[in-house]
This record gives sequence, structure tokens and C-alpha cells, in this order.
Amino acid sequence: MVKLNWTDEAKSCLKNIHDYITLDNPRAAKNVVAKIREKAQILKLFPEIGGIYQDINKENVRVIYYTHYRIAYLINDPQRIDILGVFHGAMELKNYIK
Repeated sequence: MVKLNWTDEAKSCLKNIHDYITLDNPRAAKNVVAKIREKAQILKLFPEIGGIYQDINKENVRVIYYTHYRIAYLINDPQRIDILGVFHGAMELKNYIK
């Protein structure tokens, strides 16, 4: 089975999402972060399920969605996936993923 590695950037993204939502609804903040993490678990079984991120020239960078958030990830090898970040749909990924 594939191991998911949440990068420091991805962890920071989750914290920022949590902190922002907490301003209005702390319970919802915990739920959204938990659901994003849960959504990423599908990558363990289906690593290539996400669409290839076209704005850079690497086929192994892909994106899956949870509501209006994009979970960007890198397939390092058949045994390891790095979660690169979690981004709101309004954000330009090319500004964050190099």
C-alpha cells in the first residue's frame, strides 16, 4: 500500500484552513480538516485518480478535490505520495507549486 506523506507546506495549509474557518465555526473547522485528510486516503488505493496538473511539466503532480479545495500531490514512486498542499479553488496553484 502507498504511504502518504503530508509535507510541512501541506500541514501549514491545513492549519491555515482550520484557523480561518474557526473564526466563524470551530466545529466546522475540525470537520473540514478531517474530511480533507479522509479524502486524501483514497490515494493509498488509487494513486493516479487525480487529474494531472497541467501548468507544470511533471506528470506525477496531480490534484484531487474535496468540495472547493484542491489537494495537490506528487507521486514519488509506487510506495510513496507527498501531499504538497491544500488550496482553495480561487487560488492559482502555479503560484504555490513549482
